[in-house]
Amino acid sequence: MRLRVVIPVVGDVFDAPIGDEVRSWAGPGTQVEVVSLTRGPASIECEYDEALAAPGILDRVEEAVADGVHAVYVVCFGDPAVAAARELADLPVAGGFEPAILTALGLGHRFGIVTVLPNVVPMLRGAIARLGLTERAGPIRNVDLPVLGMEDRTVLLERLYGEASRMVADDEADVIVLGCGGMVGVAEELQTRLARGGAYVPVVDPTAAAVTWLERCVRLGLRPSRTTYLPPPPKQRTR
Repeated sequence: MRLRVVIPVVGDVFDAPIGDEVRSWAGPGTQVEVVSLTRGPASIECEYDEALAAPGILDRVEEAVADGVHAVYVVCFGDPAVAAARELADLPVAGGFEPAILTALGLGHRFGIVTVLPNVVPMLRGAIARLGLTERAGPIRNVDLPVLGMEDRTVLLERLYGEASRMVADDEADVIVLGCGGMVGVAEELQTRLARGGAYVPVVDPTAAAVTWLERCVRLGLRPSRTTYLPPPPKQRTR
């Protein structure tokens, strides 16, 4: 299986860490190919960033289709341009949000999300509402760190633990979902710390959830429904 990993930002700062993270979760038969954008934002932290990233993401998805890859992972918890990509491509496409939330729903009644900045919270509330999951959603908290400011894993883990443990202690969440594709390599340690403080509470890594979900779709021969994601009607378009 060939998995095209689209990092929806300009530059290559995330290529190596995200590539390593994806490969750590991919099965032995999966070939991981990492690409970023030539136009768009340096990170995605608001609706404006998502809109700027969308054309570049769709360019990369079209390339993936032409190259004959089997699935595409857009590395962002906000799922930017994923619905549009599913209209373009007859193959499984996912961001981080849907696979992570669907995984969390099978592990506990209420899920809580810890994301990066306050700007992201309204976006995620809207995504939850679109999936009809408001009644299953607990709080959405943030660590007040930008996507480009999470290099210090000690600081990130401390802030994640502070927000996640508060949700668990207040009986607001049974599962914790990491709300950024850049929060790599911290889920297991956060889960361990939460378990030390009381009952076991699962922590869902969006990249792990997305990669394994895409592999499962390819293995099962499944792709997005054409009664939901209809191909774009032919017309003149300028991009």
